[in-house]
Amino acid sequence: MSLKLSFYGGAGQVTGSNFLVESEKGKVLVDCGMEQGADLVEEHLYGPFPYDATAIDALVVTHSHLDHVGRIPKLVRDGFKGKIYLTPPTKDLATLILLDSVGILAEEARMEGRDPLYETSDVEGAFALMEELEYHVEKPVAPGVSAYLRNTGHILGAASVRLSGEDGTTIVLTGDIGNSPSPLLTDWEPTPDADALVMESVYGDRLHPRHKDRVETLLKVLACAIERGGTILIPAFSLERTQLMLYELSNFFSAKQLPEIPVFLDSPLAIKVTAVYEKWGSTYFNPEAEAEMKKEKSLFEFPFLKATPSTQESMEIEQVKGQKIIIAGAGMSHGGRIGGWESQYLPDPKTTLIMVGYQAPGTPGRRMLEGAREIRLGGHPVRIRAKVENVEGWSAHADRDELLKFAEAALAKKRPQAIFTALGEPATERFLAQRIHDYLGARAIVPEYGQTWEITKESVKEVQH
Repeated sequence: MSLKLSFYGGAGQVTGSNFLVESEKGKVLVDCGMEQGADLVEEHLYGPFPYDATAIDALVVTHSHLDHVGRIPKLVRDGFKGKIYLTPPTKDLATLILLDSVGILAEEARMEGRDPLYETSDVEGAFALMEELEYHVEKPVAPGVSAYLRNTGHILGAASVRLSGEDGTTIVLTGDIGNSPSPLLTDWEPTPDADALVMESVYGDRLHPRHKDRVETLLKVLACAIERGGTILIPAFSLERTQLMLYELSNFFSAKQLPEIPVFLDSPLAIKVTAVYEKWGSTYFNPEAEAEMKKEKSLFEFPFLKATPSTQESMEIEQVKGQKIIIAGAGMSHGGRIGGWESQYLPDPKTTLIMVGYQAPGTPGRRMLEGAREIRLGGHPVRIRAKVENVEGWSAHADRDELLKFAEAALAKKRPQAIFTALGEPATERFLAQRIHDYLGARAIVPEYGQTWEITKESVKEVQH
């Protein structure tokens, strides 16, 4: 007996995670994400799925980022009626992410003269199919296939997925692997029981600064930005990055390491996500963060932080004279409220724009990091005279050495027949695969979109179509 593994997203690209695992009796998807940035292939996004959605028995979700959940409502619209399995925090966060995406997709569709990818009714249909699955519980999810989740330390509720066939053949798909240790989350758990391992490789060719160094760098950049005298803009992903920024800012201000200036959390989604972090912190944070939370009540609030959920409250930020810090989405400056603030403040040489996350090729954030002095935001050209700072190490993804450490841990007890490097840019996937081969002596494969592989306990081989 064997399992078949097909790559319908996340092969040769960072975004669009979508993998199909088939037994002789059942079909299970892992993730159904949206392609973003330069990864975007319109046919993949708007066209039909490369499989029959009505024939899929179950969907298992690794975590709630849009590039892992963003097409789930489309899957439901196209006829999927199986269960959607995910951890409790992932369910809460995915609910927010998908509802938030409806308005964005509707606006994009209007501008492009096409039907939206999905609507609110499709999102609600997806919610009705969701079933919570905790870590470390073996759960039959489809005929001949069971699922088992482990913590990956990437974002709140993130999980790797082990799928097992009736004969014990196993495929482990990591989703995204966390940048451990995290101030908030527990470290990633090893996956020592895979016949085939599909692992992410976003930073497979790069190193992050040490965790201590990244905090010191952020403090130094903020201090210099305050000394410049202008507005400080932080485009931050609503999920995880915003919470980390609030946590560190709270620490800086409490320790009197920075002068007290107004901080605005100008993202309705980030405000709601932060509430979910507060809800699940006592269960899913690491022991140190849990203890701090019990003592301080909140890890993300401080006296001069103001959340601005409504449009009116957001507009009033402009009336606040003097220096201020504005944290808003989207993290790659490709939408959301940050675009309006960038249009207003980037032409001012006193402004500081602080990048704290991965910037996908083709996004405004990436172009600014590459030195562009003018970009288009909201359809209008914006001159960039502001100082653009790239504060590395805040990614929620493991770096080159941590990924190799993860692969080594996977080899410790049961040596996989193959390790697939996925969810990365092509050169990065190849680089990590070569390191796994050279340093660990394991078979490493860089998969291509649409490829199918047959997995047994004894072998991994491509299926010729």
